[in-house]
Amino acid sequence: MTDWACRSALRHLGFATSGEIAAYWKAVSPDAARDWCRNALARGEIIEAEVEGAQGQRRKVFVFPDLPEVDCPDPTPRLRILSPFDPALRDRDRAEFLFGFFYRIEVFVPEPKRVYGYYVFPVLEGDRLVGRIDVKAFRDVGALRVKAFWPEAGVKLTKARRGKLEAELDRLAAFAGCERVEFLDGWERETITRTG
Repeated sequence: MTDWACRSALRHLGFATSGEIAAYWKAVSPDAARDWCRNALARGEIIEAEVEGAQGQRRKVFVFPDLPEVDCPDPTPRLRILSPFDPALRDRDRAEFLFGFFYRIEVFVPEPKRVYGYYVFPVLEGDRLVGRIDVKAFRDVGALRVKAFWPEAGVKLTKARRGKLEAELDRLAAFAGCERVEFLDGWERETITRTG
């Protein structure tokens, strides 16, 4: 079980720390994943590498030696609204390291203590998380309502980016069974700087 869980997690992730391997399936403990990495490294089944995070910090990770070298296509310039459970965000600490994007779902946070909102979606543009949006489908009236959009630090809601956001909201509305998108007053918010 441990070998399968660790091996398949590393295959899916491409590169990972032992903690990220343990977190992937949550089927093995961090200690078991650390032991698996140490033993697999000693057998030559995996190798160490180094990755650079969004803020320039470096971290040692494990990879399979046969990790293929691929020419990744350029990311689409399209803007996308992601599920809070998107694989890129599933491990919140990994997402923060790789993208510089601190994200938590606040559904279980009492309303007065929420920073953003009950169920806020990350917004991806190209290969960068550019903001988060509070949007909800009201199917009974056929409307997808945008309560708030918060850009990440250094991101502006330019005319071009707003056009991409509106196109994505139209797609999301159709997916949710709504005929239109409604923007509530004050929906364009300022960046919130996280402290602590």
